[in-house]
Amino acid sequence: MSSPLSTRRLALDGLRVLVTRPAHQQEPMVQRLRDLGAIPLELPVIEIFPMPVEDVEQHLSGVEDFDWIIFTSVNTVAVVGPVISGRDSLPRVAAIGSATAAALQELGLHVDVVPDDFVAEAVLEAMISIGVNGQRILLPRAEVARSTLPDGLRAAGATVELVPVYQTRLPETVNEQAMKAVRLGKVDIVTFTSPSTVLNLLTLLDGRFPAGVRVACIGPVTEQAARDAGLRVDIVAREYSIPGLIQALVEDVGQ
Repeated sequence: MSSPLSTRRLALDGLRVLVTRPAHQQEPMVQRLRDLGAIPLELPVIEIFPMPVEDVEQHLSGVEDFDWIIFTSVNTVAVVGPVISGRDSLPRVAAIGSATAAALQELGLHVDVVPDDFVAEAVLEAMISIGVNGQRILLPRAEVARSTLPDGLRAAGATVELVPVYQTRLPETVNEQAMKAVRLGKVDIVTFTSPSTVLNLLTLLDGRFPAGVRVACIGPVTEQAARDAGLRVDIVAREYSIPGLIQALVEDVGQ
């Protein structure tokens, strides 16, 4: 006879969820989905290519001359953090969200500012509330990124230096089994964690997103990118993080 625990239905029982994050960031989300009973399909649609270390080191050689350095992703921390950690003199540090802040703290770096909402607009608001007029701010980031943060900081009187430290590209190889499942509509929900995941998946699908497949976005910026691409967005996380996105899936299924 089965015990009550063995027959208890899990929150996402049997839900087929496509995970589009970069390969090196998939595992925590995939494992949590499995723990909740979902069937995750791993289809990384982004690959991260760091700039050469010597180029990053050269760009950051005068980091101590800045008042602030702002980190807008874990990927930026992975490239920049090891270069600057251990230096005697560093600027104050702002991070876009808790995951980015945690990555910095693991390297022994103190984080001064983490906004409540994990988007560039919230970082900008937090920085302006502190006061950035006349401040020198270093902003390492992806080679292609939104201009919201640097434009807003400059409008508030800051001097901003942009340093591209990595590129995002389509992966050289893809999971063909997962691709086939998406094309045939054998996925319940596609999760998007950045505008690039939206654009890259649609590129891989030649613009043909399967009918009947629901779309879940990590936050409003990704949501807007999906809508701009012609997709209907069904789920948007209230907390703009992977735990927040999974919680949004749980709440949606429970309705």
